[in-house]
Amino acid sequence: MDTVYHLVCESPFGPLTLTERNEHLVAVTWDTVPDIREKSTPLLLESRRQLTAYFEGKLRKFHLPLRPKGTPFQQAVWRALQEIPYGETASYSDIALHIGRQKAVRAVGMANHSNPLPVVVPCHRVIGKNGRLTGYAGGLELKSSLLHMEAAFSGKSFYFPD
Repeated sequence: MDTVYHLVCESPFGPLTLTERNEHLVAVTWDTVPDIREKSTPLLLESRRQLTAYFEGKLRKFHLPLRPKGTPFQQAVWRALQEIPYGETASYSDIALHIGRQKAVRAVGMANHSNPLPVVVPCHRVIGKNGRLTGYAGGLELKSSLLHMEAAFSGKSFYFPD
């Protein structure tokens, strides 16, 4: 039987709802889910602790049991996203090349958009090949804010052409 628990986590960019299913983090959403019953499980508390540390610039890589639901291709993309270092970016074509599917750039974009674990699986670190910010389920302003936050904490800077 599936056990699903939720916990709301505050962030500098608004509330996040964390979802645990069978002792794995399966979703992070950029809002509160209406009519949820919150439960403070050890995993959700640890997830909130790590997210808080990330937003404070004290954590650069998450160490949580994840189980995002997706196709094998999406899973490959999401694993590749976790390898992009904190404060750095990669292009959609870089990710396609990394997973051995260099012609699947658009599919990488769709997998990125379908990422159920934003921030934890850092899809915000993927930009266009021309260096421009493109697509983010939370909006380009949020994507830019996350990248600039990481840059500030890591001593780097970003310039994104219009």
